[in-house]
Amino acid sequence: MEKSSKFDLEYDLFSAKKLEDVIILRFQSKENLLLRATDLNFRDKVLAYLNRVSETDSIKVAVIINSSGEKGSEEYFDFYDHALKQKWDRFPIHRIHNVFAQLIMRIINLNKLVIHANSGSVISLFLNVSLACDYRIVTNDTVYQNPYLKLGLLPIGGGAFFLSKMLGSSKAYEILLSENDITAQEAMRLGIVDEVVSTDKIEEAALNAARRFAQKPLHSLAGIKRLINYSMKDLKDYLELEYQELIRIVEARSYQDSNPNIS
Repeated sequence: MEKSSKFDLEYDLFSAKKLEDVIILRFQSKENLLLRATDLNFRDKVLAYLNRVSETDSIKVAVIINSSGEKGSEEYFDFYDHALKQKWDRFPIHRIHNVFAQLIMRIINLNKLVIHANSGSVISLFLNVSLACDYRIVTNDTVYQNPYLKLGLLPIGGGAFFLSKMLGSSKAYEILLSENDITAQEAMRLGIVDEVVSTDKIEEAALNAARRFAQKPLHSLAGIKRLINYSMKDLKDYLELEYQELIRIVEARSYQDSNPNIS
């Protein structure tokens, strides 16, 4: 029998702990999480850990908890201020897209049910990570924000892909082009979250949900997830198109900034 300590670890940007047949993966950073996530060591460690999780039958459910210290749009703008150094540059954007595209694909293809728990001000990128998961819980003070519109960019992480499949194209347009925050209650009404709880109950609710799912047979859980996610088979191609469209906009902005007299 595998020891829990094999799955218990603590890194700078994330920690993990195994509780019975559930693992809890927590993203955390005292600094800007987006900026730190461009470190490919972070990506490699997370993906390697999820690969280990996928290879064991002693785990049925994974819980991902995002740090409650997220600053929402402020974090997004800080990322571009620091990573792009006041100019439009493709390299940091390539890095952040690469890291989250691979994380999202791994979540979709993971042979475990994945629960996502979030709170506070949440930018569209972290909403999109949650949409790749199988069950979503937020606190009642959660708000989703679209800061990319203020910079004339695009949402990365599959937002248009997930939302159009879940809500239809008209509602996806409305959400993706809105500068208004989406509250936890509105997200629940739309069906993009499954449970809203008080701030002090978020981890308890996530663990309770995980244990409910974990009562089901392992191979039934994995098989049903594969069947439900069959419609996601084009996600990889979508993420490549998303990147190409993002770079097209970035290069156009860079050209305009370099040639201010050209309208």
